Amino acid sequence: MTTTAERLGSALSDRYTVERELGAGGMATVYLAHDVKHDRKVALKVLRPELAAVIGAERFLQEIKVTANLQHPHILALYDSGEAEHFLYYVMPFVQGESLDDKLKREKQLGVEEAVRIAGEVASALDYAHRQGVVHRDIKPANIMLQDGQALVADFGIALALTQAGGTRITETGLSLGTPHYMSPEQATGDRDIDARSDIYSLGAVLYESLAGEPPHTGGTIQAVISKVVTETPKPLGELRRSVPVHVGMAVGKALAKIPADRFATAGEFAQALHDPGYTFGHTEQEPPARGVRSPSRSRWRLGLVGLLVLGGVLAGWWLRGSTAEPDRVVARFRIPVESERGLTGAPVNTLALSPDGRTIVYVGRSGGAGQLLYRRRLDELAAHPITGTEGASFPIFSPSGDRIAYFGPGGMYVIATDGGSPSPLPNVPSQALAQAIWLDEDNVIATGGAGGLLRVGLDGATETIAVPDPARGESFLGVNAVLPDARTLLVIAATGTGVNGPVYAVDAYTGARTPIIETVTNAVWYSEGFLLLAQPTGALHGVAFDAEAKRVVGATVTIAEGVRQAIGGPAQVAVSGTGSMVYIPEQPFNLMLVDRRGNRELVAEGHRFHSPRFSPDGRFLAVDFTQQGSRDVWALDLAQGTMARITFENDGHDPTWAPDGRSIYYISQVGVFRRSADGSGVAESIYVVGNTPTGVVDITRDGTLALTAPTGANGAWDIGMLPLGAERQEERLLASPFNEQQPALSPDGRWLAYTSDETGRDEIYVRPFPEGGAKVLVSASGGTEARWRPDGRELYYIGQRNNLPYLMAAMVTTTPRFSVVDRVPLFDVSEFEPSSPHANYDLSPDGRRFAMVHQGPLSEMVFVMNWTEEIRRRGGGGE
Repeated sequence: MTTTAERLGSALSDRYTVERELGAGGMATVYLAHDVKHDRKVALKVLRPELAAVIGAERFLQEIKVTANLQHPHILALYDSGEAEHFLYYVMPFVQGESLDDKLKREKQLGVEEAVRIAGEVASALDYAHRQGVVHRDIKPANIMLQDGQALVADFGIALALTQAGGTRITETGLSLGTPHYMSPEQATGDRDIDARSDIYSLGAVLYESLAGEPPHTGGTIQAVISKVVTETPKPLGELRRSVPVHVGMAVGKALAKIPADRFATAGEFAQALHDPGYTFGHTEQEPPARGVRSPSRSRWRLGLVGLLVLGGVLAGWWLRGSTAEPDRVVARFRIPVESERGLTGAPVNTLALSPDGRTIVYVGRSGGAGQLLYRRRLDELAAHPITGTEGASFPIFSPSGDRIAYFGPGGMYVIATDGGSPSPLPNVPSQALAQAIWLDEDNVIATGGAGGLLRVGLDGATETIAVPDPARGESFLGVNAVLPDARTLLVIAATGTGVNGPVYAVDAYTGARTPIIETVTNAVWYSEGFLLLAQPTGALHGVAFDAEAKRVVGATVTIAEGVRQAIGGPAQVAVSGTGSMVYIPEQPFNLMLVDRRGNRELVAEGHRFHSPRFSPDGRFLAVDFTQQGSRDVWALDLAQGTMARITFENDGHDPTWAPDGRSIYYISQVGVFRRSADGSGVAESIYVVGNTPTGVVDITRDGTLALTAPTGANGAWDIGMLPLGAERQEERLLASPFNEQQPALSPDGRWLAYTSDETGRDEIYVRPFPEGGAKVLVSASGGTEARWRPDGRELYYIGQRNNLPYLMAAMVTTTPRFSVVDRVPLFDVSEFEPSSPHANYDLSPDGRRFAMVHQGPLSEMVFVMNWTEEIRRRGGGGE
């Protein structure tokens, strides 16, 4: 007998190869298939025959077009739909991951931060769809897919299509659209006037289950569940799980209101409330925190700077005298000012180190006209002292004994005594090392190599590769953050995407064996006294009890700090000791500025975490992205009016690039490249779906037919690609090597490609003919990044070095009889402006007179937290 899969495969053989059944649900059977034309895996979903019979192909295919027009980073796209052999089918991307339902069946409950993040991503998708007039009608854990930890809402609009196409005849099949545990009361009672607030209720039920371990209403039969949905109020989350913040419990309570009018008006409002510690709704939905427990919004130190310094000095003096009795451990926070002439550099890599005993801070600071070097600040001293011999140093790390420091310097990695002296080069550390390293023991260092793998490097020169990124998981590199007390087990971030964020693994330093620790996307991780300190992409620091021997989390998560500085694409600026103390750099104000060739600055916008400014072709607008409340989107600044208009709404749009005609803006998200009208109207158009391979549009040819991209290669290094913007959008590699090639910039006439490469061991600017390639010309003289052309093509700007300080350089060039550099002129110091990769973080106005740059603001202080591990214990996060 011919099976359904065989019949379907035969009917669709010219388009899809049906491989196997993945599962069956109430509405459809799902098959794994291969898209022959596009050479990709897809999920092919076939409606139940009885549904197909009562709906009819023509009506269903007409209604499902609504779904095809939904383009959002957290919505699983509709690739195709049709009829074959009386089967109605639709095709969606095959997700290399699991559903939230699978995850909840395995873990029962999620961490608060992870659950809220997933709900926020789903809310973003709902908010977008609702604004397009589409209601999902079947939000449930099984319809929320998790790919690399990110949420993707599946079957969006399918329930609507079935309702519209089948009408009342749907009930004849015995199928109820929606799942009882997650149905809104109006949906459960058969009300046909379902609007967006029904989806908000369903999402509230999903988040409730993620936190409480069960849906808001349960029962032995469908009828029993529906009865409770309509008549009973669920228990407040705070009664079931005390670690749920008050504002989260209140937000969920409002989402689950029986009357639609009592719920949030939009899914966006629901998401905002989940991230607002000050949010309240009606009566208290859960009891306030236990005595001594502060909500995250009150966790910041409220005393003035002088009072903090006095208190900090008293506490530090008490601590250093050796009073360490457990019952008397003091939890304290105090600010440490940094002298302006020795100020923090704010480099994209980590700039802090804390000695194992927690008594000495080493940081990367400025050194007048001599660039940067390491400074040592002991807690019993009032000033920092330079560590001689460390000029040009970055990313310091203490040895286990605390008497030596390893750091990245010009040309490689070095080791020096903590009190200074002559540095010794550490042999065999690749020149492309990603400036992430730790000491394993007194004789070995673990570093992240240029291909993104982990290297064990002995002080004697012996080098061995421990582990490499897994392309199947979408990993770009492995960032090493800490080692457990066994001096063997590493805590590693398996970074996915373009930054350093990813899940946490324990990796054996000798065998490379992995153990998953935390699936939630994390920025960095440290260990101290039986606890993990986790840096979140939002800038928060969370602490949680951890069984180092069993390699598993055993307690509830506690927020330790918020507003911690993170460079774009870099780790949190934090250092941790083995004695339960830490030091971090707080986030400082960021400003968007226009700067002329002499370095004169004009403030044009402030108050946001600005990134990647780009002038419109007519010079009237600046497109820029910034992070706000944990989300990221593209905005357009009207330079004449001083007003900001939001362009993207996915909470994940960034790195804008204008189309040559100025009518639209390209941008990237977690799932690919999108294009949207520059006035924010209409919907986003999907240009290129990248899946797990990070990429992004960096420049576009003047005729608008070809985009330059910055994808990652198989070895984890940056490449440069080309993406045709016509009908066939298939990315091709233009420059690919074991080294990092990035930051491509086309000359105004389209004949020359400037780019950055680290093939010599440091970043330099090169130019080569485009698109045919050919001999390259070295433009920079002593290092260079972030090239941008003057509109007439006669100058090429880049970030170079002058007296060991970062400077904006102007290279005067000629193209006849061949391309060559005539002169290099330093313009102004850019040490206060934030750099970026794999694209430039500044732009030149179309008239060639001003640069749009992101000013970091003064990094003038550090925050020291003593006994953060004790704070976790006191706040009920001490584990089993």
